[in-house]
Amino acid sequence: MKRHSLSKLNYHMHLFSRNFIAVLLGLLGCGLANGQPQEEPVKVFIFAGQSNMVGSDSRVEDIQSFPPFRGLESEQSEVLFSYCIGRENKKKSEGWTGLQPVDDIVGPELSFARELRRHSAGKIAIIKIAAGGTHLGGDWNPDEPQGFEMYPLALDYIQSCLAELRAKGITYELAGFVWHQGENDMFNAEYMENYGKNLANFLSRWRQDLQEPDLPFFIGELCTKTIWGMDLRPRMYAISLGQKEVAAADDRAFYVRTSHIGVEIGNPVGLHYHYGTLGQLEQGVNYARSYLKTRNLLPPEKTNAHRWNWDRKQKVRLIILAGHRNMEGERSFVQDLSAGTQEEQALMTPNSAIPFKFSIGGGYKRSQGWQDLQPSGYYDTFGPELTFGPELLKLGQAKIAIAKFTHSGSQLIDWTPEGSMAKSRNLYPSFIAFIKQSMQEIREAGFEVELSSVVYHVGENEMSMPPYRQKVAGWLQDMISKSRQDLEDPELHWIVSQQRPTDAERVNNIDVVSAVAEFCGGDESTIHVKAFDLPPQKKRLVLDSAGILDLGRLLAQQVDKVLRAE
Repeated sequence: MKRHSLSKLNYHMHLFSRNFIAVLLGLLGCGLANGQPQEEPVKVFIFAGQSNMVGSDSRVEDIQSFPPFRGLESEQSEVLFSYCIGRENKKKSEGWTGLQPVDDIVGPELSFARELRRHSAGKIAIIKIAAGGTHLGGDWNPDEPQGFEMYPLALDYIQSCLAELRAKGITYELAGFVWHQGENDMFNAEYMENYGKNLANFLSRWRQDLQEPDLPFFIGELCTKTIWGMDLRPRMYAISLGQKEVAAADDRAFYVRTSHIGVEIGNPVGLHYHYGTLGQLEQGVNYARSYLKTRNLLPPEKTNAHRWNWDRKQKVRLIILAGHRNMEGERSFVQDLSAGTQEEQALMTPNSAIPFKFSIGGGYKRSQGWQDLQPSGYYDTFGPELTFGPELLKLGQAKIAIAKFTHSGSQLIDWTPEGSMAKSRNLYPSFIAFIKQSMQEIREAGFEVELSSVVYHVGENEMSMPPYRQKVAGWLQDMISKSRQDLEDPELHWIVSQQRPTDAERVNNIDVVSAVAEFCGGDESTIHVKAFDLPPQKKRLVLDSAGILDLGRLLAQQVDKVLRAE
């Protein structure tokens, strides 16, 4: 594939200039019809890939369970939609229709379109062609298509859709190609090894065959939170390297993070291969924001910068919150707070008494310095910090600061100093750097700071997979021991919380609770918290809003004991 000399920044400037000139020439050459400016062309987006692009294991009725996305079960009649979904038995639209779920399946295009329309005026059209279990090396191979021969089928389908627009007199521009695929290539050694090379060729051929040399591609990260992200870690890592290689070399290709999004809860242990309903909806938002960012259409998030008004003669006690899915707050939504008690509704208002900073999703979203404590998830979500902070104040603790570092797509091995062979997934160095930076920022604000404790909620996925369940205690020991060394605090308090583990025959012979309790019991500066009496949750592993709120209170009570003992 031809390398382009433009940087991504220059590419964005090039897009702006090209679009500005095109509009200007259109106005000068064609004039204004009846005193009205010409209508903008419809922006056409192509969605393609395999099962996690199809929307496998999602259900339209589940949309109501996720407040930020309610309403997407209904047709978006103002968005044009054409689709060809499936392998042997394909579901096809009869020409263009309004955007809506197909066959009770939720795809990322639903939330993608709504997110775009929230931030950008103009008409949208989406062409979707996807089939589960298909390979880039075979089915989607532009040169030698095999199996279900997806590339020629997709090319023919897309060209026919565009021809239909032209026949209707609708002007359009191809605005982006969204690609989510790769899991199946990791089962073929040749396909896996050559994924980057094949993907570069794939992008080049689409631009050539569609006669769109500047067509942007949005390449979806394979989700490391799924069971394949755990038991097939080396293979998933190999595909990710190929994807990142293409995005780094191609100024019009963008790697879109998805490992932090929701994943379907499976039976009997909770782990799953597919995103399911929540993940599909969040995936669509990710693609939309990535596109909007390339067009400089994504507005900055509003925050309430914290004002350090304390007496500088007293220390600030810094508390670190860390963990995975439930420390992040995967299934807890601010809409549940607004419908809750008066106390819960108050949690939506920024709390100026508690400075808060965060890095969540492995850095997918970061605070801009310190801000007042408030809901800070990426999809109207919140974590246990919302009740953790106020509960500490209620217990009489003052001058506390909270810094939160999480990645719901990680496993505990990623937090160990050694990490795994998937080096880009190793979180330990950035975790320690985050703590040091947080302390330094407090010093720069004019305060002496004391790192009071690290509160870590053990990984939920580790509770479900035998090889991981066996190693939890050892990984904890490695992480905690090295952190005390690197932070130069040999007696640093760690509070390790653990929810009730998966209850299933295949894993019950591994007593992970006793293993963690034994480790913590042998370390006088580590406390084991059994968070076993939280409100019932609908799904295994992942707490609902009520559980997250109670978890925050429980953890605050444990930290209060540590602070009083100092």
